[in-house]
Amino acid sequence: MLNRVILIGRLTRDPELRYTPSGVAVTTFTLAVDRPFTNQQREREADFISVVTWRQLAETCANYLRKGRLAAVEGRLQVRNYDNNEGRRVYVTEVIADNVRFLESSNSGANREEGMGGGGYSQGQQGQGQSQSQQRYGGPRDNQDPFQDDGKPIDISDDDLPF
Repeated sequence: MLNRVILIGRLTRDPELRYTPSGVAVTTFTLAVDRPFTNQQREREADFISVVTWRQLAETCANYLRKGRLAAVEGRLQVRNYDNNEGRRVYVTEVIADNVRFLESSNSGANREEGMGGGGYSQGQQGQGQSQSQQRYGGPRDNQDPFQDDGKPIDISDDDLPF
């Protein structure tokens, strides 16, 4: 059996970081993911998908993701239920993320806060996230976008391709 989800979307609000009574970090946020088609008015609709991260990944997401940032999330789908105050059963569907990639630098927008961007973090990288990303991207203050479009074509020879 397989339960795997991969999403790319923008955060609808800043992540919310909380801690369980035993001190485990948990962060929740919502991704707006565009649908691959338009409606009758030729407008693109989106799905708003709840995402939950745990432990070190939760703290990293809370520190570096912000509303409007583009992110890729990999994880599994979980459906849980509970009875609300009125005695009705409520079903909640969410993605439990084990890998989150920041797909744009934090300075992509004019009103974005300074921070790390372009990095990817997963549950297996506990304790390595920041230092590994700083080595890979030159530190949290390195705002140079290596993929910035300067209007020139990219010259790639067949020798540069891995296949």
